[in-house]
Amino acid sequence: MITKSVKKLSGSIPSSENLPIRYDAYVPHPAQEMIRPVIFLHGFKGFKDWGPFPDACYDIASEGFLVIAINLSHNGVGESLTDFDQPDLFRTQTISQDVNDVGRVIEALRESEIDLGDSMPDVENIGIIGHSRGGHTAVVCAAEYSEISTLITWSAVSDYQKFFSEKMIKDWADKGVTEIVNSRTGQVLHLDKSALDDVVENAGRILAKNRVSQLQIPCCFIHGSNDEAVPLSHVNELYRLCPSPEKDKLVIQGAGHTFGASHPFDDHAFPLHFERLVSETINWLETYLK
Repeated sequence: MITKSVKKLSGSIPSSENLPIRYDAYVPHPAQEMIRPVIFLHGFKGFKDWGPFPDACYDIASEGFLVIAINLSHNGVGESLTDFDQPDLFRTQTISQDVNDVGRVIEALRESEIDLGDSMPDVENIGIIGHSRGGHTAVVCAAEYSEISTLITWSAVSDYQKFFSEKMIKDWADKGVTEIVNSRTGQVLHLDKSALDDVVENAGRILAKNRVSQLQIPCCFIHGSNDEAVPLSHVNELYRLCPSPEKDKLVIQGAGHTFGASHPFDDHAFPLHFERLVSETINWLETYLK
C-alpha cells in the first residue's frame, strides 16, 4: 500500500434544481495527474460527516485515490453538516434526484467545478461506494453513468420499495405525507408521497434490482451477517442478478448495518468490523481502479 498525506477541500456545487450538493474532496498529496476518483454516498437519514465516514474516506484517499464524499441535495442536512436543519428538503427527496445529483458530481469533476488543488481527475474511471440506500443509489448510478468503472456497496438495499411499510403507504394515500423518526435524536421528519410515486413510476430506472443486471464492471457487495436494517436477502439478490465476470460478495460475520460504527465517532481506532470493511474496500479499489 502507498500511504500519502491527504488534504481535505470542501465546497458545494449546484444540483440540477440549483440546490447545494455539499462535498468534501480528500485529495492525496503530492498532487497527481489522472488520479482515479471515488464518489462516496451516504444512506437514508445519513450524511457525509456521519460517524467514521470521514476517517474512512481519509484512509481510502491515503492509498492514492481522490475521494469525493457528498451530501445529496435533499438529505435534509444543511450548513450544520450533522443536523437535519432543512426538513423541507428531506421531505421532498427522491431516488431519481439522488441519481441526478451523482450525475452532477461527475459533470462537475469533468468541468473542474470541484476544488481539487492541483490534482487532475481521470473522469473516465470513477469508483463509487454507497452505504445502505446509498448503496442502492450507487448500483443505479453504476448502470446509468459510463464513467463509473467499479462499484462497492456497504449494506446495500436491492429494492427500496420494500422499505415502504403499510403504514407509510396508508399515510401517503390519506394525507400525502408520512412521518419518519430519527431514532438517534428523536426528531420527527416528514416524507412526501413523491418518494413513492418516483419509485412506482420510474422503477425501471431507479430500482437497484432492475439496474444491477446491466453491470459488467467489477462489483463488490459487502454486508454484515447480522444486519438489523437490511436483510442478507438484499445482498444475495444483488449478487445473483449481477452478470459481471468480476464480482464478489463479502459477508462480514457478526457485523450489523453500520459494521459496529455509530455517530458521533470519537475513537482513535475503527470498530473491528468497520476496519475490515475499509480494508476490503481499499483492496478492491487497488485491484480494479488502479
